[in-house]
Amino acid sequence: MTLTATATRGAVLRPLTQVDRATIEAFSRAIPLFRPEEVEVALEVLDASFKPGQMDYITMGAELDGRLVGWICWGPTPCTVGTYDMYWVAVDPSVQGAGVGSLLVAEMERRLAGEARLIVVETGGRREYGPTRAFYMKRGYRIAARVPDFYAPGDDQVIFVKTPADPRAEESAKRR
Repeated sequence: MTLTATATRGAVLRPLTQVDRATIEAFSRAIPLFRPEEVEVALEVLDASFKPGQMDYITMGAELDGRLVGWICWGPTPCTVGTYDMYWVAVDPSVQGAGVGSLLVAEMERRLAGEARLIVVETGGRREYGPTRAFYMKRGYRIAARVPDFYAPGDDQVIFVKTPADPRAEESAKRR
């Protein structure tokens, strides 16, 4: 399935269930950037999000034409006040570039508006991660730190941060 950027207009965002695990695993394993052990960690986080009463991981999926094609996971960062981590965002390779990732990130930010003081995202520093880093920068995230050789020799950890808009402040500014 090849989609245009306008295809996400028909996307449906919804909570994830355990039934979605196999689909998420399949398209995550199809993403060349993810090493097998990274997919295992993503699945552990996904599984943890299904535990009743847990508050550490919030997940959401995106469907196109009734097919799950993307997911995102975020949660409050332990031992912080108002800081949230975006733990995972992954989009089926067959629809990457169609706006699904942008839609998921925008919805996460909308839900965190007025609650999150800071959103933190970590990603790889290898050349192959250039499009991923550009994706975050295009959405207003800025590089806050780079840890050399963090993931592996030659694969830095690049830490992005964003201060989300506070809808109350924006509304107050409009009234002035």
